[in-house]
Amino acid sequence: MRAVLRTIALFLLLVGLGTGQVAAQGNPPPQGGPPDGPPPPNYPPPQGNPPPEARPSPQGQHYSSNEVIDAGHRFFGTVSRGLAQLVEKAGSQWGLPNGYVLGQEAGGAVVAGLRYGEGVLYTKNAGDLRVFWQGPSLGWDFGGEGARTMMLIYNLPATEAVYQRFVGIDGSAYFVGGLGMTALTANNIVVVPIRTGVGLRLGANVGYVKFTPTATWNPF
Repeated sequence: MRAVLRTIALFLLLVGLGTGQVAAQGNPPPQGGPPDGPPPPNYPPPQGNPPPEARPSPQGQHYSSNEVIDAGHRFFGTVSRGLAQLVEKAGSQWGLPNGYVLGQEAGGAVVAGLRYGEGVLYTKNAGDLRVFWQGPSLGWDFGGEGARTMMLIYNLPATEAVYQRFVGIDGSAYFVGGLGMTALTANNIVVVPIRTGVGLRLGANVGYVKFTPTATWNPF
């Protein structure tokens, strides 16, 4: 009887050991934390400083010699011989213009004269602006004229800065192929009128031109 009980006890012991091993193999220990926990935060990758904003180059604000010559050819038409030489001459002294005026003017003189004109100031980065100009002239200057006028403008800081008086520069007159060029300046701004038209104005006069936003008969 004792032998039978020992045999049953040994059998139950073996069965219990086998069941524990099977349970241990069916439930492996968790790895890396509980599976039902919240996922780790998804942080964005680090970023460096953003690149600086691109700024337009100074050349993008100026007109090239070819752009000025093309505009002058369209404006003056068949009487534009010598325009390229005058534009190159002005460029060699003052660089590239950042504005130019296309317009018409009338004037006359017997030693002392007057000039009145109107046109449009063109710029690349500040829009276009209608302008009027007037002024006296003194010198060896006789005759009358009605002229198409192109004015190259250098170092213009803002379109409104054109509204002031520009004084003629002595010795800046050039005449090539039916066109005449002089130069005027004020506050580091240089205005170079290039003119052609009917009539006759002799001499390199010394005077000034005053730009205004509206027409006026007062040249002073």
